[in-house]
Amino acid sequence: MTYLRLLPLGAFVALAACAQQVSTAVAPTAPGFLYGLWHGFIFPVAWVFSIFMPDVAVYAVPNNGGWYDFGFFLGIVVFGGGAWRGKKVVVREKVVKVRE
Repeated sequence: MTYLRLLPLGAFVALAACAQQVSTAVAPTAPGFLYGLWHGFIFPVAWVFSIFMPDVAVYAVPNNGGWYDFGFFLGIVVFGGGAWRGKKVVVREKVVKVRE
């Protein structure tokens, strides 16, 4: 029964494995790791600007491929306000002694 639930997921993964990037979207002289890091870091601001300004984009195309993507990911997650900047919640249990 659980195998039937995994069948659509397996089909999706199989189709995704066939995907190729357009050769014109990857250029050796295009933005690389450091630009990806910078674009990931400024992503929140660039996203707001992209809503109001059609010539502003949050992702550089063409880029040099995997290294740009890795830098973009690091810029968003690590340096650009990832999960570690969230609100910290501390839970403490209160012990109450009852006098009898």
